Amino acid sequence: MSAKEAMKLADDEGLDLVKIAPKAKPPVCKIVDYGKYRYEQARKEKEAKKKQKTVEVKEIRMSPNIESNDLNTKMNAARKFIAKGNKVKVTLRFRGREMAHMSDSKHILYDFAEAMSDVATVEKEPKQEGRSISLVLAEKR
Repeated sequence: MSAKEAMKLADDEGLDLVKIAPKAKPPVCKIVDYGKYRYEQARKEKEAKKKQKTVEVKEIRMSPNIESNDLNTKMNAARKFIAKGNKVKVTLRFRGREMAHMSDSKHILYDFAEAMSDVATVEKEPKQEGRSISLVLAEKR
């Protein structure tokens, strides 16, 4: 029907003419109470926002001369983070003379990722960033 007829119908009922799908051909309109319509839309958006899950990135820092027991402790912490649905950034920090052996220490990160392979996958490969090398692990899907 034409826009004028629709407006007349809406006025007769004491309601508003609201465009539901303005980009459709022809545009789709509805005769509703606009205040109530806006309230319903806001409520739907709020519900959708509640159901959203934000993924945090938790960081685990290590040094290149980490002992096996300490490494196991860090792995357990990483498993907890991944179980909660977070991503884990594993960082290997270098200080002083350790900087000379950066490339030799990448194997620690690969070993960490290998040990975590049952619950996580490597999302970002190990990358050198200044005085550290880091990789990101995400939950296995």
